[in-house]
Amino acid sequence: MFRTVIALLAITTAVAACAQNKQTTEETAAAPVTGETFGEAITADGAITFDELLAELQGKDSVAVKLTATVNAVCQMKGCWMNISSDGNTDREVMVKFKDYGFFVPKDIAGRQVIMQGYAYREVTPVDELRHYAEDAGKSAEEIAAITEPKEELKFLASGVLLPTVNDGK
Repeated sequence: MFRTVIALLAITTAVAACAQNKQTTEETAAAPVTGETFGEAITADGAITFDELLAELQGKDSVAVKLTATVNAVCQMKGCWMNISSDGNTDREVMVKFKDYGFFVPKDIAGRQVIMQGYAYREVTPVDELRHYAEDAGKSAEEIAAITEPKEELKFLASGVLLPTVNDGK
């Protein structure tokens, strides 16, 4: 009988701990993402991942979406464009421009997560524009000269960008 009571007590304690952990996880997930906004004010609600965007674009030329992704590079002249991907994977980068050239992002956010609202679309980028972006990114003269072919790319026109606050544990 004593063993049965101990076993029931252990099970009750485990169930209570799991319920508490689930509540904490739900509270954390429900907490709003805060940070600095550029362009239109947006929230993180409804944002999809970079990989979900690629799936959403299958067979389409463009799609309106709210997206979360990793910044790989930012224009070092003004912050007037950035390249994003899924977890820094540069093999599947997307060039992001800002609606009406109306706002810029900080030049030091490479490696950070962003949430963006706007639309993704496919476009062929001419050689002169590719070279211009390479120059903005600080590429060498040799790297810029090596750009000789236009490139079909997936791009994103953002109307708003949310740069979430980094929680550094302080």
